[in-house]
Amino acid sequence: MRRGRFKNKYIMFIINEQKDAILCNGNEKLYKFYFCYMFMLSESEIKEILIRQKEVILNKEYGIERTVLREVESKIKLPHVVVLTGLRRSGKSTLLRQLIKKHYNDEDFYYLNFEDERLFNFPASEFNRLYEALVSLYGKKKTFFLDEIQNITNFETFVRRLYEEGFKFFITGSSATLLSRELGTKLTGRHVDIVVRPFSFLEFLKLKGVEVNQESIYKTETKIKIKKYFEGYLIKGGMPEYLIYNDSELLTRVYEDTIIKDIAVRHKVNNVIVLRQLYSYLINNFSNKFSYNSIKKVTNIKSVNTIKKFISYLEETYLAKTINKFDYSYKKQIINDKKFYILDNGFIEILSKKITKDHGWLLENLVFNCLNKDNEIFYYSDKKECDFLIIKNKSVKQTIQVCYELNEENREREIEGLTDAMEKFKLKKGLLLTNSQEEDIKIKGKKIHIRPVWKWLLQEK
Repeated sequence: MRRGRFKNKYIMFIINEQKDAILCNGNEKLYKFYFCYMFMLSESEIKEILIRQKEVILNKEYGIERTVLREVESKIKLPHVVVLTGLRRSGKSTLLRQLIKKHYNDEDFYYLNFEDERLFNFPASEFNRLYEALVSLYGKKKTFFLDEIQNITNFETFVRRLYEEGFKFFITGSSATLLSRELGTKLTGRHVDIVVRPFSFLEFLKLKGVEVNQESIYKTETKIKIKKYFEGYLIKGGMPEYLIYNDSELLTRVYEDTIIKDIAVRHKVNNVIVLRQLYSYLINNFSNKFSYNSIKKVTNIKSVNTIKKFISYLEETYLAKTINKFDYSYKKQIINDKKFYILDNGFIEILSKKITKDHGWLLENLVFNCLNKDNEIFYYSDKKECDFLIIKNKSVKQTIQVCYELNEENREREIEGLTDAMEKFKLKKGLLLTNSQEEDIKIKGKKIHIRPVWKWLLQEK
């Protein structure tokens, strides 16, 4: 097959700009056409791509150092493959940039970005061509940075081979299940996984130029500034580029790429309209209870298994997560209603059509995202309801209630929901998080700490 056959500009436009839709709709003939094209990349074209990619990563803004950077740095000396997963545009590439500068002198590394459409679906059997081109350009290095590797089928075979030869790999990807499955096949016990999340509130403040320590949160001037910034963080969330450029289209694009590239294309979902309908319903009802049968009634999806599958796809991308009602019976956990949370508040502002001035939902969603980092979480519902139960070593260790503002109308209900859960699990202390209120109260020999979320977020670190 000669290169001259690919001069039709219309076909090339379809291949380069619409390949996601092509694959999603099952156009295997055009897909094979595109796949054959990838084999036609010449050595000079490959080198051109590699040179440009290195320029791009080295010219990337260093940004504020992420908290998770320390965790990644602790794995540098391990021979294991370091896998950085997380939501699209949450800062994985910037984290690689920081590693490259701090530990590899901006030169002792190889970098490949597979989000580049020129390398999309590059055949794993041809990986050695990339390696040979890198050696030819930059000499022999021992460290690879592979960005958005989930776009390459069977990438793990190449990684395994060079891993055995003593190479160090840092890999990023936007699909938890995909990476775990493929790395688990070839690299069982040879990789460590680290999740890169959107900015924490502390990182958000650093971006705004506010340095925080344990003393500053009690100083009047600093506290006023922190509370003001928290109002913005509650609504805008922590997606780095969105916070820097304040352009809502950036979050919309992340959502669209997640639906098309990470879900519809990868899982061969043909009916994208139904997929969107389901996700729109969930996003507009975030932090509310739902059942799979209730979703059947408001969408065109008639199969509970399909609903479960579609929701699991969304969770794999780190855009959302569901939690179960607590029950000692695992079977009942599966059957009972779920609650749905969005893993960054910024998407709620952009995607949700819910018309409300009640920021209580946002506060609860934000608290969940902080708790979700290191804990197994359930909600509690019996005579009363409690927002979150924290489980460690198969037992309930903490009960947390979230309420934007305690007032005469809701105070009794919110406190009773918390104390009901505390009595159930024999806990002497409970936490009630609000927007700005702070006090300690005792009820029936139990102590409830009422704290503003902004202070709790900073004291947790």
